[in-house]
Amino acid sequence: MEFDESFWDERYRQHGQHGSVWSGEPNAQLVAEAADLTPGSALDVGAGEGADAAWLARRGWRVTAVDISSVALARAAAAVQDEPETAARITWQHQDLTVSPPPAGTFDLVSAQFLHLPAPLRDGVYGRLAASVAPGGTLLIVGHHPSDLDTSVRRPSTPGLLFTAEEIAASLDPEEWEIMTCASRPRSASDSDGAPVTVQDAVLRARRRA
Repeated sequence: MEFDESFWDERYRQHGQHGSVWSGEPNAQLVAEAADLTPGSALDVGAGEGADAAWLARRGWRVTAVDISSVALARAAAAVQDEPETAARITWQHQDLTVSPPPAGTFDLVSAQFLHLPAPLRDGVYGRLAASVAPGGTLLIVGHHPSDLDTSVRRPSTPGLLFTAEEIAASLDPEEWEIMTCASRPRSASDSDGAPVTVQDAVLRARRRA
């Protein structure tokens, strides 16, 4: 299966008839890792319906929220239209980062939450995301840990799509980056039958040396 623009547009259209695709709450690991950061400029990669971007903007961040789906971005913008101060801090940007990278050395925070790509493509995209972090800024990458495949929760089975925090950390030059968090962090979830299950989030937070 190819998770391209048409796939995501169709998924958001289908769920738009019955509600949101996601919970409407910011991702737990973003909240855990970014709550203590001084607000500045942020790049929210794979912004979806905008919960992370809105959370950051409410805390004073100037957010560039990027997604491959224009349907998702329209829904995200609508979700904050009654919060003019929040909306004013967010730029919604329709962009495919696999072909159009963000500007280098620009953002105080680059956050990619559950952006899963085939390994060769992921390495290139994540490398360009790291390059877009300004000196002294933070790179935060969170994903589904491969151990989730051993649970009853539904996960893509494409080889190499899931990753560990250690894999991402190993791709960063230690002379340029200080690893702040490199962990597999448990989180409560439900499988497709509604049964409770504990999943693991791969969490990598790194600070680019000034």
